[in-house]
Amino acid sequence: MIDCAVWWATPLATSGEFLALLNPAERERLHAYRREADQRRFLTGRVLARTLAGQRLGVDPAAVELDATCADCGRQHGPPRVPGAPLALSISHSGDRIAVALTGGTAVGIDVETVNRRADDSLISYALSDAERAAIAGLPDDERAEAFFTYWARKEAVMKATGRGLRISLRGLTLSAAGEPPRLLAAADGELSPEATSMADLTPGEEYRATVAVLSGAGLTVTEQWWPPRS
Repeated sequence: MIDCAVWWATPLATSGEFLALLNPAERERLHAYRREADQRRFLTGRVLARTLAGQRLGVDPAAVELDATCADCGRQHGPPRVPGAPLALSISHSGDRIAVALTGGTAVGIDVETVNRRADDSLISYALSDAERAAIAGLPDDERAEAFFTYWARKEAVMKATGRGLRISLRGLTLSAAGEPPRLLAAADGELSPEATSMADLTPGEEYRATVAVLSGAGLTVTEQWWPPRS
């Protein structure tokens, strides 16, 4: 079994003590966001990732190097990692939820999505395979949207675990039905296979759906906690 720790947080204020933990590239990305809500989500993800990695490694969060070098262009907007450290991590945020998943080195991806949005036909056609579209075709609008974003969170988690994100086709993945435990049933991309993928749905709260995935067929044990801890 692969042990995975998932930590949840709500957006932090953009205060000096938190901003001081960002490196220059991260500060540039932060200020590129025009909306304060987006800035706070990005900041929280990086602060939480450094805090948790620091705890794992026994160092101060400020000493944790997060490298987000994009494999395609070399800029700092790729999936974050801690070079040379015996851990792997993934960050996701949506609405008032920020999540960080950590493993002891097994490639991991996490995704959280709000479900109080509309899933129109063009979005469904873009993201879902033929079998998945058929599975939700007869549902009322609200149930269809909830099922769609369940599929979306599961797919994003798998894709993020590869480190390639949306360079993998969403429609090229077929997953188990939204009301069933998450499983990868088929993948057009040769890097993915059902036998070497383990997934688990998470509990981010009402109006959210979230999933974590690892690139291992060994199975997955997940613990979920809040940061700061809740009483």
